[in-house]
Amino acid sequence: MTTRDMLRGLPVLAHEMPAFDPVDVPDDPVTLFASWFATAVTAGVDEPHAMTVSTVDADGFPDARVLILKDLDADGWHFATSAHSAKGRQLAGNPRAALTFHWRELGRQVRVRGVTRPADPEVSRRDFLARPLGSRVATLAGRQSEQLTDRAALDAELARVRAALAADPELVAEAHTVYLTRPETVEFWQADRERRHVRLRYRRSLNGWNRELLWP
Repeated sequence: MTTRDMLRGLPVLAHEMPAFDPVDVPDDPVTLFASWFATAVTAGVDEPHAMTVSTVDADGFPDARVLILKDLDADGWHFATSAHSAKGRQLAGNPRAALTFHWRELGRQVRVRGVTRPADPEVSRRDFLARPLGSRVATLAGRQSEQLTDRAALDAELARVRAALAADPELVAEAHTVYLTRPETVEFWQADRERRHVRLRYRRSLNGWNRELLWP
């Protein structure tokens, strides 16, 4: 059997999924997202706060990776990374980004597009100190996305950082940055087994948010 045959044989949208009425929805996308997110948590979706963050490099090539949503407020979606990482450098050159949530168990996706800016440094500092020890160690070791020629060098650097944190638990990685994506458009996608998918898009305007339905 070829890979194509295996792919063709896999079921798609074969499980039960909730209905979504796009008529009775909030005026702003953040409120609707918060509701959908709570539903995903209650339904037991695995890691519902995981999202794909897409950026563009200096040559116009897109990059995508999965990060964890750190916060959600009226201003938008928050995530954290090193300002020295590839995505940090790309956001510095082009702050436009896209966030994608996929909750397979519910047949739902949320697509956020907007401009991403660093939060206040104190916000980043508090976020770093609240992270698990392993995460702080990895961040302080730095060099994210750089070429690694020897795993022993990684182990030695991690050991050095652990010792430094033991000596100073308040040690913070200077490059650790919380970013805020302020949305320009947000699309809510609800799958349907008969492919009558519901797509509701919010678009920011001078007077607030416009809502529109899209063809599946």
